[in-house]
Amino acid sequence: MPHENSFLFELLAIFVWAKVFGEIFERLRLPAVLGEILAGVVFGPYVTQLVVPSETTHSIAELGAIFLLFTVGLETAPAELLRVGKQAVNVAIAGVTVPFLLGFGYMILRGHAGPESTFVGAAMVATSVGITARVMGDLQVLKTRAAQIILGAAVFDDILGMLILAIVVGLVATGSLQWIQLSVTIILAVGFTLFMIFLAPRVIGRVKPRVQRLSTANAPLIVSLAICLLLSAAAEKIGMAAIIGAFFAGLAFAEFSPEWNLQPRVHAIMEFLAPYFFFSMGARLNVGIFGGEVIVDSLVIAVLAMISKVIGCGLPVLREGWDTAAKVGVGMMPRGEVGLIVALVGLQMNMVSQSAYAIVIFMTGVTTLLAPPMLRILFREPARVEVAQV
Repeated sequence: MPHENSFLFELLAIFVWAKVFGEIFERLRLPAVLGEILAGVVFGPYVTQLVVPSETTHSIAELGAIFLLFTVGLETAPAELLRVGKQAVNVAIAGVTVPFLLGFGYMILRGHAGPESTFVGAAMVATSVGITARVMGDLQVLKTRAAQIILGAAVFDDILGMLILAIVVGLVATGSLQWIQLSVTIILAVGFTLFMIFLAPRVIGRVKPRVQRLSTANAPLIVSLAICLLLSAAAEKIGMAAIIGAFFAGLAFAEFSPEWNLQPRVHAIMEFLAPYFFFSMGARLNVGIFGGEVIVDSLVIAVLAMISKVIGCGLPVLREGWDTAAKVGVGMMPRGEVGLIVALVGLQMNMVSQSAYAIVIFMTGVTTLLAPPMLRILFREPARVEVAQV
């Protein structure tokens, strides 16, 4: 009985402190996610040791990551994805390639192992469009050309990021860079992606009448949750990360989400579980690592992370003017949940050291903190192109 009580108190303490810190950050007009991570750092085993997450709590945190990516997938309808213009695809490809190469290259030059450098590069690829979309929504500029390119590119960015993570996890699992194994991993990842984008929504469309005829209350929600867990398990089975399966499960149900009212209900589950994930991320961060070379590496990676997105995502839209290029580049700059999950996957597979993990957490924090104020400045200024035309 005492053990059960201590576990429930552990859950209570993590949830409350994560939400309290999240609220403080929200009031400071900063992303709540960073507050929840900071709560884990402050109360975790490396600082005050007031809350030391148990293995069971870490398992709940992993479930939080799965529902986090399931929610992201639900917000990404494949039909809209296929309607997005060529411009957004170009922005996404450049916005994935440049950060990955810069991050991977720098870590290799600094003497880090290949797999660790690959994980850091993969973490630099992700874009947290939720933060950007919120700022643009507050400024009422979501209908502008730059905003539409950012939102479209971010969708492809997430999918390319998922593909890279799938390939990285597959390679690390084999322990070698064999071309046959690499080809198999890429084919599995690409095949899984294409199936989930093109065929999965049609399959769900066909079984939709049967789901609606079920007597069980909230049948569509229950079926979507079951498929989310099924695809998460299937992704792990074929050597990919569970979150990739969850992301594509959300993608498959995105078209039916408004009719079945899935998004608010899944979001409610995610709101409960996600704080455990972010607190757990902070609790795994050994702040004592920050010193000397790690500080230098963290600062350089953070700068490279900003420059790579601004240049990589800005160049493909340079024809539309410097103003649009700057907005798109900065809008794609904040890293978020996907980047953090990549780092955590690497840590759990023992392929990322505490120092590399700290570097990714620092990079995510810096890019996430700096992007919103920069976006507010860029979107409030009159477009130089329009001024020039007048």
